[in-house]
Amino acid sequence: MTAPARTSPATDPPVGASPLHPAARAAARWAAPRQVWTVRLALPLAVLLWLLALRTTRLDRIGDLGLLQALPPAYYAALAVLTAGFLTALRTPWLPQRRLAWYALALITFVHATPSLLYPTLRYSWAWKHVAVVDAMLRHGGTVPDAGKLDVYNQWPGFFALNALLLRATGLHSALGYASWYPLIANLLLLGPLLLLFRSLTRDRRLVWCAVWLYYATSWVGQDYFSPQAFAYLLYVTVIALTMRQLSLCGKDFGRLGWRPGPYALLVVLIAAIASSHQLTPVMLVGSLAVLALPRRNRRTVLPVLAAALVLTAAWDATVARPFVAANLHGLLTALAAPDRNAVAGLAQLGSAAPGQVLASWIDRATTATVLLLALAAVLRRRWVRRTTLPLLLLAPLVLLLANGYDGEMLFRAYLFALPATAFLTAALLAPGTPHPPPVRTAATATVLAALLGGLLFGYYSKEAVNHFTPQEAAAVRYATTQTPPGSRIVSLTSDEPGGELHYDQHRWTVLAHADPADRRLLVTDPETALTTALAAGQPAGEPSYLVLTRAQLAACRLTGLLPAAAVDEIQYTAAHLPTLRPVLSSPDAVVYQYLPPTAPGSGTGGGTP
Repeated sequence: MTAPARTSPATDPPVGASPLHPAARAAARWAAPRQVWTVRLALPLAVLLWLLALRTTRLDRIGDLGLLQALPPAYYAALAVLTAGFLTALRTPWLPQRRLAWYALALITFVHATPSLLYPTLRYSWAWKHVAVVDAMLRHGGTVPDAGKLDVYNQWPGFFALNALLLRATGLHSALGYASWYPLIANLLLLGPLLLLFRSLTRDRRLVWCAVWLYYATSWVGQDYFSPQAFAYLLYVTVIALTMRQLSLCGKDFGRLGWRPGPYALLVVLIAAIASSHQLTPVMLVGSLAVLALPRRNRRTVLPVLAAALVLTAAWDATVARPFVAANLHGLLTALAAPDRNAVAGLAQLGSAAPGQVLASWIDRATTATVLLLALAAVLRRRWVRRTTLPLLLLAPLVLLLANGYDGEMLFRAYLFALPATAFLTAALLAPGTPHPPPVRTAATATVLAALLGGLLFGYYSKEAVNHFTPQEAAAVRYATTQTPPGSRIVSLTSDEPGGELHYDQHRWTVLAHADPADRRLLVTDPETALTTALAAGQPAGEPSYLVLTRAQLAACRLTGLLPAAAVDEIQYTAAHLPTLRPVLSSPDAVVYQYLPPTAPGSGTGGGTP
């Protein structure tokens, strides 16, 4: 049975030039030697500037704008030179395609390897949390008992089980060793599916690499750290890319399902991994596949994939993840009744934040709006893209804003899932249509690329005062989680600490910032009573309690406006002068206090003196 004919995915009219005949290529190279030398020299110069920047970066300058204040001018010069070289390569179609590939790889490295090379410890508290979950599952050989609030990871264990298997196979003791490099690894791995997706839409190599560049230059959301969502997102893009590739194979006979058994089995395995690893990504996948199936010509290929996604997601949610789904079903229905709150939840409560954070937040919004508007302009101005499924892939994640606020992050998650489509659409609008575009068009493209890259830096680096941790902070939290008796209560101001969840199955962890509004107000007005109440909660059963205060916690309160700056200072002063709190480990960046009940100030030393 022959598959129905489909519209060719190639550009119409072509956005870029086809590869030139060797003689024509040689003549063109002779005619424009400056372009060739610019492309050849800009990349090594950018790399040298980047390496110089790494040597001269001062982390003690991190402030309201995060790493942006610590990076020297050489870093920004490296990105400027890299962008200029890439834009010149786009305007030089006779150069080998590998030139564009090297520029894209350099951009990925400059952005995502910089924190890994600069920071002495793992970046981002959530990455530390996921390392702790892998460690706990490795110790228990699977499901972690007494997991408390982290029991959700028992219900979606795919990512953690895979890492535990990797640790057993390699003999490593912890994922901490490679978790620091996960952002770079994840983004490099993502390059393959992106190329497969974009090449299924056009044969123009310049348009493909321009879309790749724009994806990495606008992916500011920062969901690439060591996490189930980063792993599931990589698989999501892979499934969409394989499906789009199959749609591009016009007139092929792949049987009744539209797929050969091998590729379809691979898709089922990928979808199963997504369904077992993350809550949100399967929903995004089902939504994207559903819109891909709307055109009748696509259904023979897309419907089998959609059916697999629906069946596997429903089966997992109805069995392993049933406790979480049942507990949160009411919240989902409530969100459906108030879609307006889902779109703005992550943008509210910025009035008392630090000025640098307010500026970064507005730049994040402006970057997101600019990318979406450029994609919309491409749909309106490039008639050929309207014949593809890209507009549908752009809209599918945004529709899910109606479903759930996802703790105020749904708007940014929807942007991330729409980003492959928006990057290609924006490239279709900006990529040079001829080997020698007008200077005005070149200048406009360069300005847009530079502005979007600047927006990426603000979104990705501006919160580093909270996201990076010093060795002293890591040592203090490690003491609180490994040198205290099992059953101890560990109290912290916020969850912005490196590894507070380590041995979470053996300790009880209380985050004061996650308390009810009344308790948070008490923390501001009467910190002595609030701290004593939280720490004394562990005493009736005889378990000791510990308070952990770190530099990153205090910075999180000040920068985000979680607590007034004066209240943060008062909490520090109160903890240092409370007679019931004894410091057991102290450094300039972190203090660990042991709580001593007033009735027995000389007993219950718990972990003792280090």
